[in-house]
Amino acid sequence: MGINGIGSISYSCQPAGYGIRNRQPDTAEKSFARQAEQGMKARPNRHIVYLKTDDMLYSGGNGTGLSFYIKYAEGSTEDNPTVLAKGVDENGDEFEQTIQINKINPKCATVVEMRALEAYLGVEKNGGLTSLPPGTGDMGLHDRADFMELFKKQINDMRLLGQKRLAVYYQYSMGAYWDFMEGKQSAGSGSPMSHFRAAMRI
Repeated sequence: MGINGIGSISYSCQPAGYGIRNRQPDTAEKSFARQAEQGMKARPNRHIVYLKTDDMLYSGGNGTGLSFYIKYAEGSTEDNPTVLAKGVDENGDEFEQTIQINKINPKCATVVEMRALEAYLGVEKNGGLTSLPPGTGDMGLHDRADFMELFKKQINDMRLLGQKRLAVYYQYSMGAYWDFMEGKQSAGSGSPMSHFRAAMRI
């Protein structure tokens, strides 16, 4: 029997039409083997950091070595905002992705997509580096996760730990992404935040 405790993460969303590499929750043995394999693949002493410039929406990365920046793509419009993400993946290989903001699904997204959405929506980062729930630092370039479930778990964890201010902050962050999803599905068919509050029972 597996128990997902505070800080654990698993990736299991499967949207239609996507090729996905799913990561199942690791046993300690599998986790060690995966980390050792990643260590062997890693390129020693090679860390790329992209300094943020005025035309960038985002610049950063995570603990896997994934590092990238995001800019608006040529041809991006108000009705169809499109961004270009460029950088290196967790193996040090260069990548370039074109992401249409309106096609991002926070219930099954990559960390690059969520960074693009975070920057596009201008979600407040509470004085830190991210509005996203912690625990996504080991997501690779192609890993997908249900970020809404990760938010719910983080909010519950913060409540259990008595961290009310952090719970409220993550509720705010989740609400911003919930509004985005609801806005795509049903413009003007009710308050997105009312659906959010009902889902969170607050």
